[in-house]
Amino acid sequence: MTQWRLTNDLQKAYFYTVQTPPLKITFLGTGTSSGVPMIGCHCEVCISTNKEDKRLRSSILVESQTTAIVIDTTPDFRYQMLRAGVKKLDAVLFTHPHKDHIAGLDDVRAYNYFQQKPMELYANSLTEEAIKREFAYAFSDKKYPGIPNLNLNTIDESFFMVGDIPVVPILVWHLKMPVLGFRFGRFTYITDANKIDTEEKEKIKGSDAMVLNALRKESHISHFTLNEAVALVQELAVPDAYFTHISHQLGKHQEINNELPQGIKLAYDGLQLFFD
Repeated sequence: MTQWRLTNDLQKAYFYTVQTPPLKITFLGTGTSSGVPMIGCHCEVCISTNKEDKRLRSSILVESQTTAIVIDTTPDFRYQMLRAGVKKLDAVLFTHPHKDHIAGLDDVRAYNYFQQKPMELYANSLTEEAIKREFAYAFSDKKYPGIPNLNLNTIDESFFMVGDIPVVPILVWHLKMPVLGFRFGRFTYITDANKIDTEEKEKIKGSDAMVLNALRKESHISHFTLNEAVALVQELAVPDAYFTHISHQLGKHQEINNELPQGIKLAYDGLQLFFD
């Protein structure tokens, strides 16, 4: 199995020699795989009229002045791009191959059409295999006109550049599945995890803000609970944290926010963060 590691020397070289441009982060979705509201559910969260309790599947948009990156193409990808008004997209970074994180990939063909170039995809080998399997028609020798034009880039242990944005991959565990988190300067994004090895935690330390999954209060086989996510943020001493991949089982947005320690909040669809 590929080990996703960044040595201390490489990490120091990254932070001291590569400058991250000012970034805008937009939360395109903050819900778990079923979204919120969940189909057929009439719990108090699913019938809430608060827009912050309406959650598409988890994804973010990372933008500099010249580069736009989406993390994961969810089943809601098309609507997320329309809602956020994303007219230009340079690349997609994938965390892992579960359907709620790759299912919307076909709709990058709109960007192929307008930008007249392949969409650059970045993923580990496990996710690459799933993309080739689920979207086999895009990799066929005889392609039907109008299908997605995709260029796969394998993520290894070192940081890489997408346009002018440097990216540090972080290995986390979703039960036994390797999942990639990403650090952009002093911002870190992690979803679908319930364990992070000590070496990988070092890559997160020093972040001004981080995003972490917090599925619900009750224990789960492959996701951090609310208390586990809070404990990890406090262990890493990250001053600002935003929880994502939220289930309707967690509770109403504002009520849960009122329970959280200072500096920790639930993310919501449409939230934007800015980093100079």
